Amino acid sequence: MTGAPTTLTNASRARIIFAMMACYFLFAVLLNSVGTVILQSINTFDVSKTQAAGLEGFKDLSIAIMSFLVASMIPRFGYKLALLGALAAVTLVCLITPQLGQFYAFKLLFAVVGCAFAVVKISVYALVGQLSDSPSSHSALLNTIEGMFMVGVLSGYWIFSFFITDEPAALNWLNVYYILALLSLVCCLSIVLAPIKKQALPPGSSIVSEFTAMLKLSYQPLVLVFIISAFLYVLIEQGVGTWLPTFNNKILHLPVDVSVQLTSIFAASLAVGRLLAGQILKVCHWYTLLNVCLLAMGALILLTLPLTKNVSAQDITSVFKAPLAAYLMPMIGLFMAPIYPVLNSVILSSLAKHQQASMTGMIVIFSALGGTTGSILTGYIFEHFSGQHAFYCALVPLCLLIVSVYLFKQRSTPAQAVAA
Repeated sequence: MTGAPTTLTNASRARIIFAMMACYFLFAVLLNSVGTVILQSINTFDVSKTQAAGLEGFKDLSIAIMSFLVASMIPRFGYKLALLGALAAVTLVCLITPQLGQFYAFKLLFAVVGCAFAVVKISVYALVGQLSDSPSSHSALLNTIEGMFMVGVLSGYWIFSFFITDEPAALNWLNVYYILALLSLVCCLSIVLAPIKKQALPPGSSIVSEFTAMLKLSYQPLVLVFIISAFLYVLIEQGVGTWLPTFNNKILHLPVDVSVQLTSIFAASLAVGRLLAGQILKVCHWYTLLNVCLLAMGALILLTLPLTKNVSAQDITSVFKAPLAAYLMPMIGLFMAPIYPVLNSVILSSLAKHQQASMTGMIVIFSALGGTTGSILTGYIFEHFSGQHAFYCALVPLCLLIVSVYLFKQRSTPAQAVAA
């Protein structure tokens, strides 16, 4: 673990942490607005569900491609310059989107936001290492920043719902992007004021050698099983999370603003689930917890979806009047929550320290690919069959995930012993 710089005062360290948290809050709102934007695109621009689902691809594929291309280059430019460049691009695209007011503008928006987030996540993870002098302080700081991401996710649903009206064709909701452009400028200011130093590079290192090391890592059986597990998990999470607003609106016949607000339960469930898992893992083995969570997810899907059949349209004006199924489905996030962080923690602790940076790049890449696949598949099934069929199909990757987690456990146990 890289020690904290001796020249950093507490105030300087706090400014860096605030800047990282502000960036994560902004990107949480933007990235997780894709479900809301999909629903609004269907209603406002009259695009099909399959076309709207493609927005997830512009977001996640740009994250994957950007991470793959620039992960080894960012330290050479410096984290401050990288963060400012990413935020400048986001500010510009947020100002352009409401001016264009067309569906293609959101393809551009999510492509730019995805590229920017790849730069931000790589930079933030590296800065956390610089600010930490022990594994426990690293874990505490990273959990705090990831916690702020969940606060941003939760806030984003309510921020967008505030701008949504009852008129399907109205474009007033696009004004939310002026607010997000302003927030991006605040993030830029916080980065400028933060005393972020350029990292010293090890002698003899090169972009080519670091890039090659990341590619070689993927050939290890342990890493391959992890990649499959992470891909399947994110496929489920993004498939459900992205399409919940549309599910609430089209299947449960809830108003658009209520549909979006109820989706915030999903984000809140993820946040609560991760906090609880941190305590449960102190007394319970990670493999046991993950199996309980996976089985509970399957049970909740089988319990909830029958309640969504033949739901009649009602005059519902607030979240408090929604049917029971609208509350139960987002609660799946409570059981999803521990799976991804636990898988990441196990794989990183199973590898030597010099391999962990490359592994972080792999995590970002295959998580993005899984998110794209999940959203597009769910959207296709939603379009050509029904919302119930789309969510029932989540049981297939769920069963595969149970198998892959078992294989991951078998290979990670001896690897952790060697790494220790």
